[in-house]
Amino acid sequence: MPRAILVVLDSVGCGYAPDAAQFGDEGANTLGSIASAYPLNLPHLSALGLGLACATAGGSVLPNLECIMPKALYGSAVEMSFGKDTPSGHWEMMGNRAPAPFGFFPNTQPCFPDHLIEDIIAQGNLTGLLGNKHASGTDILDELGMAHISTLKPIIYSSVDSVLQIAAHEEVFDLKRLYELCALTRKLVDPLNICRVIARPFTGSAATGFIRTANRKDYAMQPPGSGLLGKVKHVVSLGKIGDIFAHQHTGREVQAAGNMALFDKLLGEVPALPDGGLIFANFVDFDTEYGHRRDVMGYAKCLEAFDARLPELLDLLRPDDCLIITADHGNDPTFKGTDHTREQVPVLCIRGDQNGSIGQRQTFADIGASLALHLGLDALGLGVSFL
Repeated sequence: MPRAILVVLDSVGCGYAPDAAQFGDEGANTLGSIASAYPLNLPHLSALGLGLACATAGGSVLPNLECIMPKALYGSAVEMSFGKDTPSGHWEMMGNRAPAPFGFFPNTQPCFPDHLIEDIIAQGNLTGLLGNKHASGTDILDELGMAHISTLKPIIYSSVDSVLQIAAHEEVFDLKRLYELCALTRKLVDPLNICRVIARPFTGSAATGFIRTANRKDYAMQPPGSGLLGKVKHVVSLGKIGDIFAHQHTGREVQAAGNMALFDKLLGEVPALPDGGLIFANFVDFDTEYGHRRDVMGYAKCLEAFDARLPELLDLLRPDDCLIITADHGNDPTFKGTDHTREQVPVLCIRGDQNGSIGQRQTFADIGASLALHLGLDALGLGVSFL
């Protein structure tokens, strides 16, 4: 009986979307920009058709990613939902279009409404909050880390994404208290249609420097429906999938700190996956460690590290398995700002001996529709299978 594995390389976009100008992202191309700045060595992804998928998105086959006879189905996909964030991309993959544009906080100082700040302070039993502006998650720790430690006031900030982030020192403020604060804040921002509240714990001191830890936790709004996840009997979620779907129909959730540790977990889960099961994994380091930090070299090395281990995964596949490798949005490390970019995403599908182009798909939901067909499930309400 067939099984399915869906691997999301967080933010590995392959060319700006047709409507990118509405987001100020025309010209963004995560993979293209990296390949232009650095001689990428991705032999295994290239053999599956990654370079050809990039060309499908409207560009050209990228340097060093050429392939004449791809070993997989390849193409690109355009997001139908009006967003460029992790939840909207993942939800659409599962067959659920985000119901409305997310809310955003203005790039002003302060950026949060007075009533929201007052409610967070009162309900969180706080003496106050620091920040209250758009900021880089690392820069704001350098700026306000010591003030937070001395006052115990959490650091609250946003970006051009639909997000409210709260940073606090794990040891000084207490991790459990930070999580509780973010959970109550999640309820407070629901009327504003804010996509995510993110707990950003950190450690360190002014002398040693402040470092964000692996205990990040996302509090996403409820997904608009169950989609494919609600139809699959056995689901294993790796990485932040559980947070993205508010732990709805996400089955057994497996965590790991960093891409390579998560890859180890993935390799351990594939042999044990029962017939009819789905593994859904998100590899977040591309986005959080390198895209947002505009680290081109780091992003390139992260891609190469994943590619080097890909044969280990391919060797575990059974003849009736289906593996899809894709992304959820872009985060061009050479582009203006430090946030996500509205891009198409590559779609690579390994299923038996099938290969060739699936073209440019007009919704990420075609991924979920294809997995539903592969697993013998009823069709989803959105998306058309490419199998």
